[in-house]
Amino acid sequence: MQDLHAALKRYWGYDSFRPMQERIIQSLLAGSDAAVIMPTGGGKSLCYQLPALVLGQTVVVISPLIALMQDQVAQLGEMGIPAAVLNSTQQAEEQRAVMRAAVQGAFRLLYLSPERLARPDTIAWLERVPVAFFAIDEAHCISEWGHEFRPEYRQLSSLRQHFPGKPIAAFTASATRRVRHDILEQLRLREPHKYIASFHRANLRYVTHQCDSDSHRRLLAAALRSYQGESVIVYAPTIAEVERTVDSLADRRIAAVPYHGQMQTAMRRRNQERWMNDEVRVLVGTIAFGLGINKPAVRAVIHTSLPKSIEQYYQEAGRAGRDGLPADCVMLWQPKDAGLLAYFIDQLKDPDEKQRAWQRYHAVRLFVESSRCRHLQICAHFGQTPKWQRCEMCDVCGNVPEWLAAAPEDLPAKKKKKRRPKAMPLESPREEPKPQARPQPPAQAARPAPLAAKSTPAGELIDFFKEWRRRTAERAAVPAYVVLSDAALEDLCRKRPSTLRELLGVNGFGERKAELYGREIFAAFEAFRHGARAAAREVSQASPAEETLRLLAEGKTFAEIAEIRNRQPATVVNLVADLVEKGRLPYRQEWVGEEHHRVIEEAVRRLGSQWLKPLREALPPEITYEQIRLVVAFVRSQTPIAGVPSNI
Repeated sequence: MQDLHAALKRYWGYDSFRPMQERIIQSLLAGSDAAVIMPTGGGKSLCYQLPALVLGQTVVVISPLIALMQDQVAQLGEMGIPAAVLNSTQQAEEQRAVMRAAVQGAFRLLYLSPERLARPDTIAWLERVPVAFFAIDEAHCISEWGHEFRPEYRQLSSLRQHFPGKPIAAFTASATRRVRHDILEQLRLREPHKYIASFHRANLRYVTHQCDSDSHRRLLAAALRSYQGESVIVYAPTIAEVERTVDSLADRRIAAVPYHGQMQTAMRRRNQERWMNDEVRVLVGTIAFGLGINKPAVRAVIHTSLPKSIEQYYQEAGRAGRDGLPADCVMLWQPKDAGLLAYFIDQLKDPDEKQRAWQRYHAVRLFVESSRCRHLQICAHFGQTPKWQRCEMCDVCGNVPEWLAAAPEDLPAKKKKKRRPKAMPLESPREEPKPQARPQPPAQAARPAPLAAKSTPAGELIDFFKEWRRRTAERAAVPAYVVLSDAALEDLCRKRPSTLRELLGVNGFGERKAELYGREIFAAFEAFRHGARAAAREVSQASPAEETLRLLAEGKTFAEIAEIRNRQPATVVNLVADLVEKGRLPYRQEWVGEEHHRVIEEAVRRLGSQWLKPLREALPPEITYEQIRLVVAFVRSQTPIAGVPSNI
C-alpha cells in the first residue's frame, strides 16, 4: 500500500486516490478480472496505468481512437513512464521498432486498436511480450446494446482463448445493466471484481430548453458569451449544421472552430489541437468529436439538438467538468429534432436494431419532457436508485443559468406534448423508485468562483502561465493539458513555489514533471516579477459573410470558396442565399443556369417558398437543393414572406 501511494505521488503528483481507484488497482495487482463502470472524469486510466508501473510488466490497452492513444502516451512520457502506441499511421520501420522493444519489455503501457489486435500476426507477436493484463477502454463498444457499438470490438472475445492466463479488465463510463451483462459475456470475464461508481455527477448542472427556430441561435450565442474565456464544446447534429453554427458565431464575433468527419484529416487534427491548447475556446463538432478527449477544464457542453440516446448524452455531456469543478450541460432542442431522429430510425432495416433505436428515442423524449429531476432520471436509466428526489443542480430543480433566466419572455415557456411517431413497442417501463421519507438532496456543488480578473495581479499571472503552457505544448507537439492541467496551473499560481521541494507540493507535479519544467517555471515567475505579461491574442477577422463577398468579388466559384474557407459547398451556397435574401448581394442567374432558373422560379411561384422538399419533389432530378435554395432566395428577396426563416 505504501508503494502505491509513493508511486501516485512520485509520478502523478497526487496525495490521495479518488473513490474506488485504490480497490480497483488492488484487484488488478492480485490478478483478477475486473469490470469497471466509472463516469467520465472519474480517473479510469490511472486504474490500469499505476498497476503497470508497480508490476513492472506491460499492460496492453485496447482503445478505439488513435488520437486518444497518442495523447495518453505523450502524457505518460511527460511523467517518465515508458509507453508506446502501435497503429497504422506509423511508418513500417517505426512499427517494427515498437514491436521489437515491446518483446524486450521496454514499455509499461502499450496501446493498440481493436483492429490491430484482430490480426493473427499481432497475436503471435503479443505472445512474446511480457503482458501483465489487458485493459479494454470504452468497453461498451463491444455490446450491440451500447450506443457506440463497433463490430471489431466483438473480436476481443478471442483474448481469453489466446491468453487464458492473463487477466482482462473492462472500463467504460456509460453502460446500462443490459450492456454491463453483455460486456461480461463477450469478454468471457472469470468471476470479475465489479466496480460500479455512482452515475451522479454532482458538479454538473443539467439544463434542457425547448427553443423555436428564432431563439435557438440567439440563446446559443448568449450562452457562449456567458462562458467567455472558458473551454466549451458545442454538439451539432449534422455536418451542415456544424458549419452553419461556426459561421453564425463568427458573425457575432464569437471565435469557434469546426470538427466533423468530412474535413481533411490535417485540418480536423489542427482544429482539435487549437482547442486543446486553448488557442480557441469553442469547438463545434458532430458526435465524431470527443470519444476519449481528456481535457479536464471544459466548463460547458452544449447540445444544439436531441441526442440519439441517454447513454450518448451522458457520455458527451460528461466531458464537462472532468476537473471536478462545476460545469454546465445544456441542451437547446427543437420539436423538429424528434422528427429527424424518427426519420433515421425508420431507415433502419434490421428489426432488432430498429426496436433498440425506438427505445432510446422514447428515453430521450422522456428525459427532456419530464418534470422529474434530471440527475435522478439519469441515475435511474443506468439502474441506480438514489435516496434523494431532488438534486438542486438541474433546471427542473430550479437551478437555471443566468443567461437563460434572463432570456426574453417570448420564448416557448411551456413544452407542449407532441404526438410521437409510430414506434416499436417499448419494454415494460422500469418501476419508479418509491418516494423516500423526508428525502434529502445531495450536496450541491458550489458554482465556481470566477477566475481572478485579467486586470488583477492574480489574473495576469494565470494568463501569463497559460501562455507559457501554450508555447511549451506547441514546442513538444502535445496538447496543453499534457503539460499542465488547469487545476495544476491555478494551484501553481496560488502557491508560487520558488524551490523544487515547493514545486513538488503543487497539485499534479510529480518528480519527472518538476524536473522537466522546474527551471522554466522559476524563470517565468522571475520574468513576471520584472513586468513580463501575456501578449494580447485578440485577432480581428472578417466575418464569414464579408469573406465570402470578397471572394465572390474576386471571381471565385462556390467550390473554390468552399476549399479556401474549409467548408462544404452546400454551406457556402446557403450563406450566399442568405446574403441574396437580405439584399446584401445581387442574385446572378449564371449560378443556376438560365433554363434551370426559369423552371425553379415557376415551381416556387406555384408551390410557395416556405419548404424546399416539396419543390425538390416537383422538379426534375438533375436540379439540386443548392440550385433551389438560390432561386428561393431570389424570389424571397423580391417578395419577403413574413415569419419564414431564411435558413430553411
